Amino acid sequence: MALLHRTLVPLLPVCLLICGAWAKVQLTMHDSVEVYRGDSAEIPCQYSFTDADNEPSFVMIQWFVKAVGDNARTRIFYGDGTQQMVDNNTEYSGRIDVTSDQQGTRLVIEDVQLSDEREFFCQVNGLAAGNADGKTHLRVFAPPEAPVIEGVLTGISVTNEAPSKVASCEARNGFPKPNITWYRNGTPLLSAAGHVNVLMLVTRPSSGFYSVQSTLEHKVAKEDKDAHFSCEVSFFVPGAIRTIESHSVNVTLHYPTTMVELWKESPQGLVKEGDAVELRCQGDGNPPSPFIFNREQEPDVELQSSGDVLVLSPVSRKDSGVYRCLPLDAAEVQGEVQLTVHYLDPAVVVPKDSEVMLKGEDLTATCNALSSLKTSTVWFKDGKQVGRGNTLHLQDATYDTSGEYICEVTVPSLPSLHTSGSVHIIVQGGPQLVGVDQEVQLEEASGRMVNLSCEAQGHPLPSISWNIIGSQNWQEVVNKANEHMAHSVVSVKVTSDVSALCNASNDMGTEVKAFSIKAIPRVTTTTPFSPAEGSGVIIVVIILCLLLLAFLGSVIYFLHKKGKIPCGRSGKQEITKEKTTKDDIVVEMKTTPKNEEAVLLKAVNGEKKGPSEQ
Repeated sequence: MALLHRTLVPLLPVCLLICGAWAKVQLTMHDSVEVYRGDSAEIPCQYSFTDADNEPSFVMIQWFVKAVGDNARTRIFYGDGTQQMVDNNTEYSGRIDVTSDQQGTRLVIEDVQLSDEREFFCQVNGLAAGNADGKTHLRVFAPPEAPVIEGVLTGISVTNEAPSKVASCEARNGFPKPNITWYRNGTPLLSAAGHVNVLMLVTRPSSGFYSVQSTLEHKVAKEDKDAHFSCEVSFFVPGAIRTIESHSVNVTLHYPTTMVELWKESPQGLVKEGDAVELRCQGDGNPPSPFIFNREQEPDVELQSSGDVLVLSPVSRKDSGVYRCLPLDAAEVQGEVQLTVHYLDPAVVVPKDSEVMLKGEDLTATCNALSSLKTSTVWFKDGKQVGRGNTLHLQDATYDTSGEYICEVTVPSLPSLHTSGSVHIIVQGGPQLVGVDQEVQLEEASGRMVNLSCEAQGHPLPSISWNIIGSQNWQEVVNKANEHMAHSVVSVKVTSDVSALCNASNDMGTEVKAFSIKAIPRVTTTTPFSPAEGSGVIIVVIILCLLLLAFLGSVIYFLHKKGKIPCGRSGKQEITKEKTTKDDIVVEMKTTPKNEEAVLLKAVNGEKKGPSEQ
């Protein structure tokens, strides 16, 4: 049968010419059909006849495919009203299926591969109606893998005149050939001579897939140090174009230093003498450039440093000045910082050390300390503030004015700076007795001892002596002195009226304090008996008697229990003792009250008792 078809099909055009055309056939096909690799492709072929009343009863349909590499066509299907047949020994045998109806035919290709991207022909023969054919281009798509981007690992110098390789991007196994676009911070990079070059390498192995490798060359600048580069692969899919973007990469750039900053790292705040100062230098070059340090006052003297840090310890006021750091990769830039070392010299007090002034005089003391900052001065004496400011005025000096005055100088803006000085003030003058009264009058009983006290201030320190009239029995019991005060105490026995003089004297004068003691004779008197006092004595006697009676009663009862006192007794007393059992004892005792009272009175008065009364 196949042989018969192959024989008759070539003769159909001749038959049609001989028989003449009844109605012409018209055929409609898509220009292309798009499908993913591995899917099924469906190619429709619609036909119709111009004369619907004279449609042929016999229609023959054939499908052809264009051979690879030439224009030859290979039939892959034949069908008519009686049979449907897929040609054997073709690459589509077993992979295609054709369905037909009155409107047309449809070719279905299973498991489409890249090699199926070619033209497929549909031919319809209607005998007397003639024949017609059309074609559809089957387009096959395979999305590539996600792009892989690699940045240059070594640093790129911005001083390179030509564009340098920045990164490479590869998209593999795509069909048709994908395209790669480069981006910098999300903005597309277009090729520009001398600035941006994009090199493309396309490979297509025997598998038929395309792999595209793109290399970006870019003339980088310092501003690119934070730039992010990425690539995007775009590819065709059925009815659309899709894209896949890679992750971004940042490349390391090498650029010289264009700006340098020098600052004081420590200590924080103001610097004083004795501090350890650390200066740190930083530039914007990459890799960081080494630095050298010097002072503006001595530009040719290189200071010893450790990398980008200069340590000055301990600093003094002579270290104040402008310090500079210079990068080795750039001679025209430098960093500067002004270092000011603050100081506070020791306080100088005038008068110095000590000063002697006369009682009643005035004195002005000053305290000054040279400092680079504003200072505050406070004066103290005995821990209490007595003045403020550099000058201390002492007026109308008294002995209380004597003592040590300390001035403390501080720097409010730098509290750790402080110093102090002192002056010892000595007030010179004659003795001054302590106390309001210069004459003291006392009264004391004759025969008693009286202590007389005398204190005196003065400079030089006064000496104290006593002159006592009216008593030969006296002695000094206290004699002590300190820097400002002399103190003496005498103990005097009063036998008669006594006059005592305390003499305090020094080189500046003498002062006397008088004591007058009037002796009061002792008088012996008999004080009349007071009823109140007598009542108290009687109460005490009664209490003692009661306690004695209680004690005697206890003794008698004890002796009676022991059987050492006979039951016989003076007075009327009867004791009846009945026979009792072990558990029942009854004692009856009768006594005459008057007799009992008589016995008690005799006992109290200490009278002897007869044997019968005992």
